[in-house]
Amino acid sequence: MAYQTFRQEYFQIPVVTRAYTTACVLTTAAVQLELITPFQLYFNPDLILKHYQVWRLMTNFLFFGPVGFNFLFNMIFLYRYCRMLEEGSFRGRTADFVFMFLFGGVLMTVSSHIGPTVSTAPRLITVIFQGPSFTSAQIFGTFVSLVFLGQAFTIMLVYVWSRRNPNVRMNFFGLLNFQAPFLPWVLMGFSLLLGNSIIVDLLGIAVGHVYFFLEDVFPNQPGGGRWLKTPTILKMLFDTPEDDANYNPLPEERPGGFAWGEGQRLGG
Repeated sequence: MAYQTFRQEYFQIPVVTRAYTTACVLTTAAVQLELITPFQLYFNPDLILKHYQVWRLMTNFLFFGPVGFNFLFNMIFLYRYCRMLEEGSFRGRTADFVFMFLFGGVLMTVSSHIGPTVSTAPRLITVIFQGPSFTSAQIFGTFVSLVFLGQAFTIMLVYVWSRRNPNVRMNFFGLLNFQAPFLPWVLMGFSLLLGNSIIVDLLGIAVGHVYFFLEDVFPNQPGGGRWLKTPTILKMLFDTPEDDANYNPLPEERPGGFAWGEGQRLGG
């Protein structure tokens, strides 16, 4: 009975959110069980181009570090805001949502790896997973922003959602009340308190802003136009002819779902 309930709830999750969240959880579990190591996951252009380890283009977005509070925090926000985007402004536009994933992933990869930082990755991974615990916490925050981009991707999703829902009032841990557009910056401050590098958050905010500007702002400006066009092949693969009229998405006016992210629309 419990399995059937879980299975039913699981398959009610929109396909992109379900696939990405599941991949993140399984990847982290595999590392935790020592079936694979972070050495096999991090982004390294040399290994991709010379040894054809093309999976690294994706796996660097799937690993969020060792299981702990930081991992759970990221998973909760990834699931909630990815799902609300897919069921909200991307409802019936799965191909456009996938294209946003591709656009954000490519831009983050190019932006974060212009430089010699990747050469230090093996040494840093060794320190993170074999060194003293205090060193692990400090170094992982910086390292994750260099060769693992899952957290930046989460912030990008949060940023796009927050800009498309500017009238939603948020409550964070019952301590802060603010408008939705400030949520990415609040998360960045919280990440700093946890001892993480804010580089990853700034990268996510920057990429999210580029996407939001090109998709939502620039096309409506005088002389503007739509630069981001979803390829036809993605529409053929992901878009369905018609929607299910009985499908009930999660309401976007309840963005947090938890005490640290609840919200309501102004005037609602």
